[in-house]
Amino acid sequence: MEVIVTRDYDEMSKTAARVVAQVLNLKPNAVLGLATGSTPLGLYRELIRMHREEGLDFSQVTTFNLDEYVGLPRTHPQSYYYFMQENLFKHINVPKQNIYVPSGTTSNYAAFCQWYEQRIRECGGIDLQVLGIGTDGHIAFNEPSSSLGSRTRIKTLARQTIEDNARFFGSPDEVPVYAITMGVGTILEARKIMLLASGRQKAPAVAAAIEGPVTSMITASALQLHRDAMCIIDREAASQLKMLDYYEWVQAKMPNAP
Repeated sequence: MEVIVTRDYDEMSKTAARVVAQVLNLKPNAVLGLATGSTPLGLYRELIRMHREEGLDFSQVTTFNLDEYVGLPRTHPQSYYYFMQENLFKHINVPKQNIYVPSGTTSNYAAFCQWYEQRIRECGGIDLQVLGIGTDGHIAFNEPSSSLGSRTRIKTLARQTIEDNARFFGSPDEVPVYAITMGVGTILEARKIMLLASGRQKAPAVAAAIEGPVTSMITASALQLHRDAMCIIDREAASQLKMLDYYEWVQAKMPNAP
């Protein structure tokens, strides 16, 4: 896994945005896998700026979001559909018909999950998947003990995840217990993966994902098996990495690499 350590959150966000722009410049009709939560907000702000000021074009892009809370309608302020509309989609020129976010209110979750997987395949697969990481090392809503070969499905959220996400709701009791999520196996099929992490509270999970064993107890560790995965993190999130000096050495030498 390529590890890029940035000075702070803003630099992390701008570095990640440059990666997205590179993908779109090479493939204007790229399929992007997108994440929600506080970590990618800076990335989305920078992509909006690049669209407005530099002409970054999303007119041929297709997007698939990782997950959604079960039971929340699209109009709910804490639904991930609402989050994406407010923080990215309504500010760029991505066609509405090319936006896919899992449904939290479908009448048949099993059928919807199968359809979501099929739709990703019909669109040619995901070219770049953006990920965050939970404090317990999960990606999307693939909680500890999730199968590393899992597909899109319903997951019961862990208490830690509910407590972490309670800040977006009035209390932990208001956080939905279930979510629909892409599986680890689905995520690993993306051609390129970019995991973002910021803050000292993410440092243990980041260290376990990058330098620990591959295990279903830290589902982000499965990225070690991917042929083109990168981790863009700020210095606080990198603070527990044993090989931090080496990662920074690699970064310094990268411009001259053959």
